Amino acid sequence: MKAPYVGRTGEPLVFEGYASDFDRRITAIQLSLDQGEHWTTYPVEHADADRWVYWHFAYTPREAGAYRLKVRAVNDEGACSPSPAVHAFEVLD
Repeated sequence: MKAPYVGRTGEPLVFEGYASDFDRRITAIQLSLDQGEHWTTYPVEHADADRWVYWHFAYTPREAGAYRLKVRAVNDEGACSPSPAVHAFEVLD
């Protein structure tokens, strides 16, 4: 995952990366900013099992503090990545 380590409130931060499930097709990328309690799903179209899926996500924080973004892939059988990618970052005023 390519992501910033520091950002500012009210300014967008862009996160991006690639996902693959080797022999399965990726159908969605899920993101969480609350330790995985809730996941936001972004469908992936036109993916196939032989290619990595590029994803990007822009987030504009409203409050300063420490954050952890979790990202996982969902395959065509509905299975999620067993260990989500995690990125910690700080938001300043």
